[in-house]
Amino acid sequence: MTKAILVAGGAGYIGSQTCKVLHQAGYLPVTLDNLATGYAQAVKWGPLVQASLRDRAVILDTIKQYDIQAAIHFAAYSLVGESTRNPAKYYDNNVSAATDFAGTLVEGGVKSMVFSSTAATYGMPQTRLIAEDHPKNPINPYGASKLAFEQALHWMGQAHGLNTIVLRYFNAAGADLDGEVGESHEPETHLIPLICKAALGKSPPLTVFGTDYDTKDGTCIRDYIHVIDLATAHVAAIERLMAGGGSDAFNVGTGEGLTVMEVIKAAEEALGRPVPYSLGPRRDGDPEILVADVSKIKATLDWTPKYSDLKTLIESAANWQTIRPY
Repeated sequence: MTKAILVAGGAGYIGSQTCKVLHQAGYLPVTLDNLATGYAQAVKWGPLVQASLRDRAVILDTIKQYDIQAAIHFAAYSLVGESTRNPAKYYDNNVSAATDFAGTLVEGGVKSMVFSSTAATYGMPQTRLIAEDHPKNPINPYGASKLAFEQALHWMGQAHGLNTIVLRYFNAAGADLDGEVGESHEPETHLIPLICKAALGKSPPLTVFGTDYDTKDGTCIRDYIHVIDLATAHVAAIERLMAGGGSDAFNVGTGEGLTVMEVIKAAEEALGRPVPYSLGPRRDGDPEILVADVSKIKATLDWTPKYSDLKTLIESAANWQTIRPY
């Protein structure tokens, strides 16, 4: 019998890609999504249950109907700027509603959950490579809300035996190589889709924020991880939990950093056209370098990124922005 996995936020960018990888691995992904920011068209590999994290009765019925074995939780608000303007929205959904959801899982007998967290829990880096034991001092409500739920999961594990793996990922990018799902955010805030849209004439010129950082070309360095590699990390984490593994936390990235200008130049080469951009001042709270130490996840989950080379990241993202069915 096919094992069913409940995917909260499975109609979103990373959630839908993870549903595809779950399906390819022989699981039935059951998407729970209220479609506030997700798309019904992205749910292709299993049923869609249109409900929110607080819909206790619906979630309990879904657990029973599909004999849910484990859950993956993506359903969060994730715009840093919005979180600073409306922190209550982020604490309500990313902490309060998420805790309700985890409590319903426990009530329904589901004891394994993977949580989609973020490198924003670390705040300003104190080391060039950020390991999982790096101090956690988030500098915005988004990162703080994710850290608060990580802490809630720890105590729920102590009280109820809920085993969780937290995945803190860095800069998600790219799109499905078959063009079936991809990144459709409104507004879009991520560098690679903004570069692709600017190059394709689908959006105004890109703004490069900050050119006076202590890096090779003065622009910020980030660690870009392909969404397929992120999805395979979630599946590896779920399988570890279902095999009896205990709670843990892992970074998900490549361990290598690229400057903004390096990404722009690579995009121009890959796409064969210029990327229009202007230079702007630094943004408050933007760290100079954000790069993951990924030695732990490679050793523990036998996971390694396979699609996160810059050419694949850019070409898959550009293909998605060209066809973009939703």
